[in-house]
Amino acid sequence: MKPINEMSVSFLSCSANESFGRAAVAAFAAQLDPTIDELSDIKTAVSEAVTNCIVHAYRDTIGIIYITCKLYDSGKISIRIRDKGCGIEDVKQAMQPLFSTAEDGERAGLGFAVMESFMDVLRVTSKPGHGTSVTMYKTIERRRTEKNH
Repeated sequence: MKPINEMSVSFLSCSANESFGRAAVAAFAAQLDPTIDELSDIKTAVSEAVTNCIVHAYRDTIGIIYITCKLYDSGKISIRIRDKGCGIEDVKQAMQPLFSTAEDGERAGLGFAVMESFMDVLRVTSKPGHGTSVTMYKTIERRRTEKNH
């Protein structure tokens, strides 16, 4: 399936840029005319993924976070958030609710669970020492319904 539009953006893994990533994806997704709830779901999932890059992937250093979004005629959006950080040793374990590698004990370990609950599909790939890629998909229901009438 060929995208009807796509965008890419990259930025430093500073905590102040988490809202930028969320806003950039939300502005791009708005082309699909999502409901407020659908847009909120997308923004929350993006926030979680970007925060994971900032807190876990780059830990005590600054790196680059890459976001690529694609829109499809079917009303589907794909969002890929990637880093070149420390990577995840065991993706299956990391995706378990309450699991966290944060050493300060202030993290709930719910990032992947939140992403999974707000998006239709969540795929996580990682290679220790090389980074992690999180790809999420969501179909905007209004668009799907319009296409069928």
